[in-house]
Amino acid sequence: MNQFPAKGIEVIVCEPAFKESEFFHSRVVNDLAQFKQQADVIVANRITDDIRDVVGKVYSRDLYGKD
Repeated sequence: MNQFPAKGIEVIVCEPAFKESEFFHSRVVNDLAQFKQQADVIVANRITDDIRDVVGKVYSRDLYGKD
C-alpha cells in the first residue's frame, strides 16, 4: 500500500468505522457512495452487494461472489 503513493498514485481507503482522516498516509473516506464515486479502481477481498453497482472497477480474488 505504501508503494503506490511513492509512485505518485493516490490511494483512498473506505472504512466507515475508522475515525482518523488518514491510514498509512492515505486519505480515509467514511461514506461508501462517495468512495465509489471517487475511486478509479477498487480492490476488495470479496464482492458484496454494496459494490456490485461498480463491479466494472472492482478487482478481487472472489471470482464467484462466494468467498
